[in-house]
Amino acid sequence: MLAAMAMLVCALWLGGPAHASRTMQGNVIVVRDDRGGKVSSRAAEISQMKARGQRVEIRGRICLSSCTMYLALPGACVEATTSFGFHGPSNRGARLSENDFEYWSQVIAAHYPEPLRAWYMETGRTQISEYFQISGAELIRLGLRGC
Repeated sequence: MLAAMAMLVCALWLGGPAHASRTMQGNVIVVRDDRGGKVSSRAAEISQMKARGQRVEIRGRICLSSCTMYLALPGACVEATTSFGFHGPSNRGARLSENDFEYWSQVIAAHYPEPLRAWYMETGRTQISEYFQISGAELIRLGLRGC
């Protein structure tokens, strides 16, 4: 019963359009203006992309919410002008139980390289109704690869 409830809650996590614009160029997926989506779906997609050896270029104006989890992919690159929006896990904006919040925060954070992972766990997950905005240029200064 608990597992079924967890799957239902998981299915509702961070709902919204997953991909505004996504194109394939060989083995590279170019993501543009992605507003996010379900954390569980994004994590599964990223796992499949890793298994296929695909990499991602994050471009466009925005990469919000679960879109930021693409940063986990080996060889991921970010465009300096893209704005990345980070927030804590929720159920469509509603607060989670403490245990669920901690679990999903860990899932999300596992998709970030250091020092972004530490920042997310300390600060980035503290807002759920607003985004912490970080530019691609700042992520590049933190060590992520620029496109």
